[in-house]
Amino acid sequence: MTMLELKQQVSLLSARERRELNAYLIRLRHERPEWRRMVSQRMRDMDRGKKISVTQLRQQLARG
Repeated sequence: MTMLELKQQVSLLSARERRELNAYLIRLRHERPEWRRMVSQRMRDMDRGKKISVTQLRQQLARG
């Protein structure tokens, strides 16, 4: 299946099915070792007092 075919199939899903698909894709991203390392590093930084704003956090998560 090509990316175009996949996108076309996704566009036919109901809103509920798209939310479920989105949750699944997010879970897949969170299972990647590089994601876990990044989150661990951020937690260590926060423990050392390095904090960021909610806006900055959202921007970083969107890129991740």
